Amino acid sequence: MRRMSPDVPLLNDYKKDFLLKRLPQTVLGGPRLKLGYCAPLYIYVNQIILFLVPCVLGGIGTLLYQLDILEDYYTAALSGGLMLFTAFVIQFTSLYARNKSVTVERMLTTDILAEEDEHEFTSCADAETIKFLIPGKKYIANMVFHSVLAGLVCGLGTWYLLPNRITLLCGSAGGTVLLVFFGWMTLCTGEYSLIVNTAIETATFQTQDTYEITPLMRPLYIFFFFSVDLAHRFMVNIPALEQMNQILHILFIFLPFLWALGTLPPPDALFLWAMEQVLEFGLGGSSMSTHPRLLIMFIISAGTSITSYFIPSTVGVVLFMTGLGFLLSLNLSEMGFVFKHSVTGHRVGTKSKALPSGSEKQFTWKECLFYIIILVLALLESILLHHFACCSQIYKNSPQAIVGYILMILLIILWILREIQSVYIFGIFRNPFYPKDVQTVTLFLEKQGRLMKIGVVRRILLNLVSPFAMIAFLSLDSSLQGLHSVSVSIGFTRAFRMVWQNTENALLETVMVSAVHLLTFSTDAWWNRSLDTGIRLLLVGIMHDRLIQFISKLKFAVTVLLASWMEKKRRKSTTTLCILNIVFSPFVLVFIVFSTLLSSPLLPLFTLPLFLVGFPRPAQSWPGVVGTAACVCADTVYYDQMVPSLTSALQSAMVAGSLGLLLPGSHYLGRFQDRLIWIMILERGYTYCCINIKGLELQETSCHTAEARRVDEVFEGAFEQEEYARICSVNEHFGNVLTPCTVLPVKLYSDAKNVLSGIMDSHDNLREFKGDLVKVLVWILVQYCSRRSNMQENVHKTENKGKASLIILPALNTSPQTQSPDDTDRLNSETSDDWSDDIFGDEPTTKKGKEEKDQLKVLQGINLPIPGSVESQSVGDHSTGKVPENSLYKAAILGYPAIDKGKQEDMVYIPLMEFSCPHSHLLSLPEEWTSNCLPDSKMKEMSSLFPEEWYQFLLRQLECFHSQENVPNVLEEIAEDRVLKDFYVHAVMTCYFSLFGVDNMDPSPGHILRVYNGVLPWSVALDWLTEKPELFQLALKAFRYTLKLMIDKASLGPIEDFKELTNCLEEYESDWYIGLVSDEKWKEAVLQEKPYLFSLGYDPNMGVYTGRVLTLQELLIQVGKLNTEAVRGQWANLSWELLYATNDDEERYSIQAHPLLLRNLTVQAADPPLGYPIYSSKPVHIHLY
Repeated sequence: MRRMSPDVPLLNDYKKDFLLKRLPQTVLGGPRLKLGYCAPLYIYVNQIILFLVPCVLGGIGTLLYQLDILEDYYTAALSGGLMLFTAFVIQFTSLYARNKSVTVERMLTTDILAEEDEHEFTSCADAETIKFLIPGKKYIANMVFHSVLAGLVCGLGTWYLLPNRITLLCGSAGGTVLLVFFGWMTLCTGEYSLIVNTAIETATFQTQDTYEITPLMRPLYIFFFFSVDLAHRFMVNIPALEQMNQILHILFIFLPFLWALGTLPPPDALFLWAMEQVLEFGLGGSSMSTHPRLLIMFIISAGTSITSYFIPSTVGVVLFMTGLGFLLSLNLSEMGFVFKHSVTGHRVGTKSKALPSGSEKQFTWKECLFYIIILVLALLESILLHHFACCSQIYKNSPQAIVGYILMILLIILWILREIQSVYIFGIFRNPFYPKDVQTVTLFLEKQGRLMKIGVVRRILLNLVSPFAMIAFLSLDSSLQGLHSVSVSIGFTRAFRMVWQNTENALLETVMVSAVHLLTFSTDAWWNRSLDTGIRLLLVGIMHDRLIQFISKLKFAVTVLLASWMEKKRRKSTTTLCILNIVFSPFVLVFIVFSTLLSSPLLPLFTLPLFLVGFPRPAQSWPGVVGTAACVCADTVYYDQMVPSLTSALQSAMVAGSLGLLLPGSHYLGRFQDRLIWIMILERGYTYCCINIKGLELQETSCHTAEARRVDEVFEGAFEQEEYARICSVNEHFGNVLTPCTVLPVKLYSDAKNVLSGIMDSHDNLREFKGDLVKVLVWILVQYCSRRSNMQENVHKTENKGKASLIILPALNTSPQTQSPDDTDRLNSETSDDWSDDIFGDEPTTKKGKEEKDQLKVLQGINLPIPGSVESQSVGDHSTGKVPENSLYKAAILGYPAIDKGKQEDMVYIPLMEFSCPHSHLLSLPEEWTSNCLPDSKMKEMSSLFPEEWYQFLLRQLECFHSQENVPNVLEEIAEDRVLKDFYVHAVMTCYFSLFGVDNMDPSPGHILRVYNGVLPWSVALDWLTEKPELFQLALKAFRYTLKLMIDKASLGPIEDFKELTNCLEEYESDWYIGLVSDEKWKEAVLQEKPYLFSLGYDPNMGVYTGRVLTLQELLIQVGKLNTEAVRGQWANLSWELLYATNDDEERYSIQAHPLLLRNLTVQAADPPLGYPIYSSKPVHIHLY
């Protein structure tokens, strides 16, 4: 991604016109009064008539009421009935037009291209016009439901906006006229969106409105206003309700602007947000990792609070609240699933493997016993203190006051122990106790040893001491001594739950309530007189959360201002916005406060200092299921591999307190080499935390690189300080949205790329390569047969006992089966242009690579006849040719001498050869690998290259005859078996010939690269080898091992003896994967955590050969905490910009790199389709004990 020119506008001309057409439609609720083309006048007139229909029908009822002809409720019924009839007429008219139209009906989805289509209108009532004016509903049920809803809205709206009623509320005739007029405009926008044409809302949560929920958004809020008015009508003499009704009547006329600004959430987002807020602040729970978990937990928690109200005994109430508070704070669903899975596994007699992510460590009986003991102790403590404690009337001398002092001390100690675990205190001052220079894992773990011991103390205080101290505080409260009320049930149910669900926040709230009570000298104060302790804790919890949000939003707003001012290329255009923000700072603060009260994101439009209040949404910010969508690519596997180790490291850091307060919705950023890890906390409970881990792209664009460089600078300034640096230095990047926390030792792959041109171009290395290849081929085949014999030893022992092995041996003096001249010429002509050793151009490639790979897939397990070759049919142990003798040897093999006609007779009968050692069959090659395809002269020439001493050394070192007696003698006999050796000579040299082709010269670097990639040169043995996929893969493996051996010898020195060579090859086999990055086996090797991986490549830009080595080791990942409101605000803008403004330009301003806001990285980390992380884990559950 290139950097955007300063002259590029925020929106291009096309998108700007599109947005200007869409905004009036949103404000008015659906009428398209601004089209991009010329339309007849009746199109606009018809839309205005449809828009004013509810106003006309409501006006009829209002007029009859004002003339005292009908009562107010009859008026509402009349207007509602007329609107119901009209809505049905509109819907059936649309249905009739769609059925009558001969054109293909478009899908009723939000289609941007469909909105831009020009329509041809022939009359004011033809099918095309009606389809344009009234698109209609997708489902018949919605046609009926929305029509009935439209009738209710119009009827209740008429009742709501009766002039006499409004005059009684506001007391002004002028105000009544304004409220009635603009109130009906609000109703018309809601009705039009419901039954005529749905408006495109700025507050969009789902990318697709599958079930037509968007039309219900405006009526939903209108019904809320109606409900308050109805409550005021039927519940008289409540001053607060009357004042609220007055305020809402005034606010009612501003609803279209709130809808247009996107402040009010759509129904689905409102439902999830409301459940989260009530669960967290009203019921003491936490945000959940999935929407079903949220719904289930909300129902259970609400049922717990309601049930506690109906328990008659105070002792029973305390026991119920304490027990359920503890149980609901545990990860019960995960525990239940693991328990069920374990029982199922034991029942079938297998070990359970398919556990969900994060459940690899199963709950043991020790952990279950621990939870049972904690629950029993909590119940005993609460009931004993509640029953036997004598609470003094003077609170300051009561046992509860003493517990309050203890809680204050605990809070201070826990705060100190948490702060010294992180690299910065308050995010500003560097922690003098934190290791200064953390370059290696060993050094870091050595220096962090003392901090980890402190972390153990903190864990004990947090998980064991603090909860029991707070239970003592709550159990001693006087509010639980008498008959309890609704407020006591709500407040104390939440309090007993918070003790376990979020211990640190609960401790802070309890200390604040205790401190305020101790400092309040007047017992008649409203705080002490009207509120019980549970409600005080609830209010303090809400205020504490909103205060933290306000500070984060304020910091984010200042950061956006600074970011805009720092961009020199756009300073002219942003200076005005910055000045306006300073001048109108009180209004900006109002927006921030309003956003804080709603717990909604502060939306910087286009990430400029132009702030709006985004609509409230769940803590996850996105509607989809966590971990189900990602832009998967080849690099995804590296994140997949590191997640288990990263989870373990995060567990230690979270337990120690290095990551600060673990609040749902918090975001963290990890950095290692070219990897960026985005971590989000989804859920928090007692001794567990649920997170989502995302991996950002590794192929860095310019924007990605610019922000990644700043991330590196932030972390280097925190973690890579000199030993003589100042003790309490200041965070130089305090204004950044990223605050460093700690480093985590994680087992992952480090990536190193080296230039190999000096090694690959060396003639000495290439000459040695050929000799090493033969040795490696021998080693590969011997190892293959040795492993095969281990699996088949028992079978061969019973079948071959007392018998000699009769094997078909192609005699070395026989002539090969050849191809016809036509086929030979065709192959020569095909390969003459495809194969070239020119390495001075681009990366050497061939056209045959893909074809030969496809050929392998087809030929696997199938013996297909090759055109022009001899079709053989096996009869017993003999193979007899079926083609006439005079047609077998007409082809002249390229570069080979002619063969006497008389010698062709030797191929008719193949003699049976017998192993000299009865155990040789255990190391014999598969029979199909022993067929001949090379001329006698070529085989004799090449057999001299076979390393017999190496071959015998390998056989004598084998350890595959554990069941045989006198193993050394057996191996000696096998090594001396000439027949077996001839088999290996034939197979090895044929593979050798196939890998190098017709020429027997030293290979070129281009040749090595091509064969390494699996593209072999043409030779007479090529088809023979490709017909045997398993042997082909072994030969390719040997070639790649030889290349790695050549590189190692050039780098580390020559191989001294056979033993060292064997050790080297065994290391390749056990600890290395040598292949292609694009291979599936490469991914498997990464997931299996092979210690090393190697791949050969070519850089066409620089014209050099490269080697890529991945090394698995424990390395340090730097982790920092992101400003939560900065992330939510930028994601809210992303949602608005892409879903409403449709500004999907890849070079748009809001995606450009910025070192303070980290805009590009934040956009990447959003859920698809708006973001594009290459990896996203399912919810990972971490045990915090």
